[in-house]
Amino acid sequence: MDPPPVLRKALLKNTGKGEIAVKTWKEFSFVVNGFPVRARYTQENIEEIFKPLVRGFSEMQKAKGERLVVFLAAPPATGKSTLASFLARLSQELSCTPVQAVGLDGFHFHQDYILTHSVALEDGRILPMRQLKGSPETYDVPHFLEKVEALRRGDPLWPVYDRRLHDVIEDQVPVTAPIVLIEGNWLLFQEGGWRRLAGKADYTLFIQAEETVLKERLLRRKMQGGLTREEAEAFYRTGDGVNVRRTLAGSGPADFSLKMEEDGSFSICK
Repeated sequence: MDPPPVLRKALLKNTGKGEIAVKTWKEFSFVVNGFPVRARYTQENIEEIFKPLVRGFSEMQKAKGERLVVFLAAPPATGKSTLASFLARLSQELSCTPVQAVGLDGFHFHQDYILTHSVALEDGRILPMRQLKGSPETYDVPHFLEKVEALRRGDPLWPVYDRRLHDVIEDQVPVTAPIVLIEGNWLLFQEGGWRRLAGKADYTLFIQAEETVLKERLLRRKMQGGLTREEAEAFYRTGDGVNVRRTLAGSGPADFSLKMEEDGSFSICK
């Protein structure tokens, strides 16, 4: 689906634009996946990228005349869950067509399945699934496809991943909005069963970032959780880092791409 005029205008205005000398930051507090979150975005990003995106979604949904499904794909530590929730909040503040943000994480296999199954990787290795949690092989892609198809027919209940239980809880969130924004690492991934997602969204977004930037954010997150720097580095080498590289290298093109800069601000990719 081609972007509406309001979004094309934002693209033309921002693409190729030089670095902003002074950035004005605004802080926000809201709940993401059941946890209180504080986020900050630049005023320039809000006015020149996020608001045009939300208005563009609204125009696309009205032109379509039925529910609009948007995928927001990005590697770990890009703030995709928070951004999705922020865009949903903006849709209310701007009195646009309501956006509801939901996540891919509720489609992990259940913990008991992960603990008792192995994965045959494309390089021929067979590893316990518990060593690969968060990787594309640990998601139930057919279940996700069923839910996406259900979005076209009605208002399904959406599963969530409970980070306190470290497990999936089925059918927790009623999806009722005219615009559904689904965020996750692997929504544009081009390996295995993930290829079947092609064409399932009306519009797709992707967040790019330098791996060095994501690594520092992920290490900081683990150390805030109690790990030492050395322990966080080890986890990154075998877990987060693998997923970051696979997402960046293995995701297909999106309709609209942003780049997250080192300071957490965003720019539109050319």
